[in-house]
Amino acid sequence: MIKICNVTQGREFVRFFQWIRCSTVTLKYTRKFAESGKVIKLFELNYDDKEIRAVEEVLRSRWISMGPKVEEFEARFAAMVGRRHAIAVNSCTAALHLGMLLSGVGPGDEVIVPSLTFVATVNSILYTGGRPVFADITSEVDLTVSYEDIVKKTTDATKAIVVVHYAGFSCDMNRICDFAKARGIAVIEDACHGPGGIYLERPLGSLGDVSCYSFYSNKNIATAEGGMLLADKDEYAEKARLLRSHGMTSNTFHRKDNSSSYDVVALGYNYRMDEIRAALGLVQLSKLPASIKKRNMLAKRYIELLRKSPFIVVPFTNYQGLSPYYIFPLRITGFDRDELAAKLLDAGIQTSRHYPPVHKFAIYQSYGCQLPLTEKIFGELITLPLHDLMTERHVEYISETIIEITSSVN
Repeated sequence: MIKICNVTQGREFVRFFQWIRCSTVTLKYTRKFAESGKVIKLFELNYDDKEIRAVEEVLRSRWISMGPKVEEFEARFAAMVGRRHAIAVNSCTAALHLGMLLSGVGPGDEVIVPSLTFVATVNSILYTGGRPVFADITSEVDLTVSYEDIVKKTTDATKAIVVVHYAGFSCDMNRICDFAKARGIAVIEDACHGPGGIYLERPLGSLGDVSCYSFYSNKNIATAEGGMLLADKDEYAEKARLLRSHGMTSNTFHRKDNSSSYDVVALGYNYRMDEIRAALGLVQLSKLPASIKKRNMLAKRYIELLRKSPFIVVPFTNYQGLSPYYIFPLRITGFDRDELAAKLLDAGIQTSRHYPPVHKFAIYQSYGCQLPLTEKIFGELITLPLHDLMTERHVEYISETIIEITSSVN
């Protein structure tokens, strides 16, 4: 039996008890992790012998620059999204740049864009001399760009609107596209998070004037580097194919058995995709339906377990569509987000934050804007591991660890 001699000693005992309780929680989740001895990574590639064989086939063909694999990848990707044309490029940054050029964005033109995105989305505006106009997010549970703020910030100088399907969840595309069409404004879909996603019975990336995808190594379709530009207009596709390869009227593959002559009719770029990445993309594309099914199953389990905590808000829980769940973001309220991330790392769980608001970066601070909701929500956001190689046991361990850590504040 412990004897309390005075009030001061009693307070010290309470503090000591709270420390013991917190330490016990820490020891509990650390002990569980120690038994496995592995870090649960934010993302892992779903690669196997199929990717190895695909690359080997390309190497044995002795044709590794842009060729038949690229054309096949383009055709299959366009069919998945339901668009007439797909132009494979070496990054989504390249696709976004081409999208700006196709939309006629030039010096002095304004482009409305969310700040809660990767910086490449906004950089592409500067490449053509445009001026980014940052828009806030929709709400505390819908982290896509706000239709109302788009309308509010549209001016006579607005040339294009960039939408980002954050984490694989669609923006309010019907209202945004109707508004843009009435004003003669282009809509560019940054669909990096959205391949295979469905909203209102339409694939993500099928409604804007152009749509752009990424195949970076942490994306749902991963080829190390790579991107895709999609459009329905024939003139857009023709111009994009010229611009991705120095403005040349033919490429090396088409010339290899024919005339070697060509003309240069535009100031283009070296944005080509190679055969190795296209071969990887074809395999990854075939795995996408199973990947989306797996990610949705894991996300559902996360939600079931994490709703027990009063400190956690899961965005998009009322979403009416199919998300490919590129990432699984949470809002942490009533508990320090960075402290949670540090303790999760101690427990062998890698996390991240998607994304630091672009308007806060040094290069963009001169554009001067206030996005109160974006700034508030980013301070609460944490991204949990979610990938094809995870199991429900991983999700249960991560969720239980979060609940144990956050419960230590009581």
